[in-house]
Amino acid sequence: MKFFKSVMSWVIPIAIGLILALLIRQYLFTLAKVDGPSMQPNLESGERIMVFRQAKIKHRSVVVFDAAGEDPTAAPNTDYVKRVIGLPGDTVAFRGGNIYVNNKKVNQDYISKDQQQKGTYYNRMPGDWDLTSLSKNWPKNKGAVKVPQGEYFVLGDHRSVSNDSRYWGFVPKKKVVGVVKTFPWNTTKQKRYNINELGY
Repeated sequence: MKFFKSVMSWVIPIAIGLILALLIRQYLFTLAKVDGPSMQPNLESGERIMVFRQAKIKHRSVVVFDAAGEDPTAAPNTDYVKRVIGLPGDTVAFRGGNIYVNNKKVNQDYISKDQQQKGTYYNRMPGDWDLTSLSKNWPKNKGAVKVPQGEYFVLGDHRSVSNDSRYWGFVPKKKVVGVVKTFPWNTTKQKRYNINELGY
């Protein structure tokens, strides 16, 4: 009996700790690792990030989502990390080297002028676009004028290499894992601000 009590005195706290860890991971936040260059310069490939499941998604929030079934080239259980440009009900357009959301020019000082302009061209070719012109080549949502309810329009920060909403369309809210935050020791103050603080 004494031995049983001794064993249970350390088994129960471990079990409670494991259950709490699983609940936190399922409902509050999880950890992830960036894979690829599409969010440079603000996130580097191999960088560890926190993903908060209950955080509010805003314009310019960086999110992790399950890309399978959205990007036709994504394998099952493939997560992407991108920046939210358009929220439900928004119009999104690229004109004269600038992004416009609801006909208002978006401040994109979190990326270089080159990525804001040449990097944002559709199919790496010069030319303006809007949701309707992009959606002609999407597997679904053809003829879209606005971002549908319950979905988002996302772009990578390194637009010249990013595979994002320009090429395959919107991200359903149900596929979003959560909002990204960086660790304070991982990167520069400016990069942390560009990931952790932007949003309106």
